[in-house]
Amino acid sequence: MAKTTIPQNYPRVGEGQKFEGFLDGLCITPHKRKLTQQELREIIVAAIEYANRKSSRAILDIPANVSDEAAQQIYLREGTKLFAYFKRYYGDPATTAYECQGRHYREVAAEQFHNRTLQKERMNSGWRYQRIAFRCAERSQRFHAVSDIGAVEADFNVVVDTMNYPAEPVVNIYISVKNRINTLGGQDWPKAISALEEVAKNDRNRQGPYLCVFGIAMDRGERIVKRAAKTHIPYSSNTEVWLADFFWPFFSNQSYEEIMLAVYDVFAKQGMSKENRTVGIAPPPELVEAFGSECHKHGLMDSQGVFNDAHKLVKFFCQKLPRAKKGSTKK
Repeated sequence: MAKTTIPQNYPRVGEGQKFEGFLDGLCITPHKRKLTQQELREIIVAAIEYANRKSSRAILDIPANVSDEAAQQIYLREGTKLFAYFKRYYGDPATTAYECQGRHYREVAAEQFHNRTLQKERMNSGWRYQRIAFRCAERSQRFHAVSDIGAVEADFNVVVDTMNYPAEPVVNIYISVKNRINTLGGQDWPKAISALEEVAKNDRNRQGPYLCVFGIAMDRGERIVKRAAKTHIPYSSNTEVWLADFFWPFFSNQSYEEIMLAVYDVFAKQGMSKENRTVGIAPPPELVEAFGSECHKHGLMDSQGVFNDAHKLVKFFCQKLPRAKKGSTKK
């Protein structure tokens, strides 16, 4: 559970109102302008490039002029990685073994390839929307300061001036951006809230009260506070969860729908052809065969390539694989 913290002195919505205790948006500096479509496009293009550097959307990245031998090594490496993904991200040993029983490794490999691609897409989009929110906040002219320097638990932080609130002239807001609210499991929220608040409390450059925010990029809604299930007591009185209908307008002066349509338009203009799509693309046969080779190495299938012993699969998922010795190279 998050540590007990002293409520910060920033303007809060009054008692008896819908968002009682939350940040009062009417008492802070409003947006002074709305970004032009050209500005928004520039931000999105740069954010897509930034996200691709952080986490590629595609499992395979084979240069056009690569030799057949080098391409084969890439397929082999990614097939081995796909097998490791199969081992690490099973649903649970029993049900996954049950689902694989009697199926050919090529069918399972294609399914795992699809699942891993979706995982990489989610990671990539997380970086993308975090960057879009940050850059929109920079250009919106609403905030006294915007920074991502030294951000660890927080993706970025802003300082916004208060209005008609003589107690404190500014509010420091520390933001952690998540794709969806279920990105964090129920048991993870207290730790995440505590960690983000520690960043705010220990920021030596902070002057004035702080507010911690988990910004949810793609779940509709406004604001909530995470509470302990049994007591209904907030994990922190200084931490709010801002869903997409509040998060995007606050930082970008754009609605959730406007942001998503703008991102789509950029993708469309960049030419999202079959060559640069990721979802729905079949895995190359060479990668599938590398996956099958790993399955065979661990004795998981019969001579026909079929998973024929669910008990072996259960044991495989439950066991720890031996670590490769230092200096050894897999071929």
